[in-house]
Amino acid sequence: MPRNYDIAELRRLDIAHHLPAQADWQEIEDLGGSRIITHAEGCYIHDGDGNRILDGMAGLWCVTVGYGRDELAEVAREQMLELPYYNSFFKTANAPAIMLADKISSLTGGRLPHVFFNSSGSEANDTILRMVRHYWQVKGEHSRTIIISRHNAYHGSTVAGVSMGGMKSMHEQGFPAPGVLPMLGIEHVRQPYWYNEGRDMTPEDFGTACAQAMEDKILEVGPENVAAFIGEPVQGAGGVIIPPANYWPQVEAICRKYGILLVCDEVICGFGRTGNIWGHETMGIQPDIIAMAKGLSSGYLPISAVAVSAEIVKVIKTGGDFVHGYTYSGHPVASAVALRNIEIMEREGLFEKVRDETGPYLAKKLATLRDHPLVGEARSIGLLGAVEVVANKVTGARFGGAEGTAGPMVRDICIRNGLMVRGIRDTIVMCPPLIITPTQIDDLVGIIHKSLDEAEPKLRAIG
Repeated sequence: MPRNYDIAELRRLDIAHHLPAQADWQEIEDLGGSRIITHAEGCYIHDGDGNRILDGMAGLWCVTVGYGRDELAEVAREQMLELPYYNSFFKTANAPAIMLADKISSLTGGRLPHVFFNSSGSEANDTILRMVRHYWQVKGEHSRTIIISRHNAYHGSTVAGVSMGGMKSMHEQGFPAPGVLPMLGIEHVRQPYWYNEGRDMTPEDFGTACAQAMEDKILEVGPENVAAFIGEPVQGAGGVIIPPANYWPQVEAICRKYGILLVCDEVICGFGRTGNIWGHETMGIQPDIIAMAKGLSSGYLPISAVAVSAEIVKVIKTGGDFVHGYTYSGHPVASAVALRNIEIMEREGLFEKVRDETGPYLAKKLATLRDHPLVGEARSIGLLGAVEVVANKVTGARFGGAEGTAGPMVRDICIRNGLMVRGIRDTIVMCPPLIITPTQIDDLVGIIHKSLDEAEPKLRAIG
């Protein structure tokens, strides 16, 4: 049972002392404090006002096995009593980290046999940036420093993550000049967002055009200067942007053509989210490096990892110390929990369930929203889904003449109606736990439909 919290006092303390992540702090204060989440079970979260909310976002894209797993708490306790912490700096390692690295390697089919641990997806992508550039330095190709990413990509909130990411709003905060990237040597190319940017073309032609934009950028800056291309198999925080089927194979072919490393950010897509263990499997490609986090431990403890090809590690081994790492790299408790979390997903057949049952069912149910007068597109892959809210279904025009009016309104109504979703610009996105049932998917889509109905007169008044 949840503790008997004094919710009013928690809200007062929240305003007085707690600074929440990626939030408008003044808005939080004006609202009288944050929504206090007190407890959770399965696919549901509960707040301090007594509301039970279907968690359509799996926390923050991460709680794959659902809330309240006793065995994850038990394995954490057992590991804390045996070895709560030790570092990996002093020519030392711990058993859970080693066993987890072995397990991750096996999940890549042995193609990426080496694993470096971190505590977050942002740290994983920082590690990749340094590792990739160091790899080329050791090989003697010192000019290969440029990382190519995509507009509207998200690769974390650290300086390196923000730089590799393509979100302008993040580039404009905390750095010397608005619009100037915080780190040099990062280039961005167009994103494969067909609904917003390519509806005058077939998806196939648009996929080719986006891949060509990447090759054009390589030729512009010089292939001899490019270290890697990084991308999410499906752009999550960008709005669940599912690329045309021909996009990723062409991107991989271009990387191979110019000898550029291919990096997949699997922080959201990994561990069954798209219907396969990895998002890059779903896209039919084989990267040289992948980043993972979130579903690795179902969010129960902070942990992330980078899986690396044998060729890259072989080269780096000739270069002496790789002077990179974190206090909590390979944390024994986080590693033990992640290892058991993977065991649960495999034991319960969650990857297969998403691929064969709940993923297709979500797609079928979302398709029923396409006739709604506010819906321009409803799309999904595995248990990642998105609904585009538009003022005009034919032209795709947005309410208020620009993106960002409808999304927050519909999101807030969904939450009020008992469903946690995210509003990204005017896209309602969802990423429920992998344990979600068809009945709960019915509820999820039903609440979105009801919330769109409630929002329509208010949005039509805006125009």
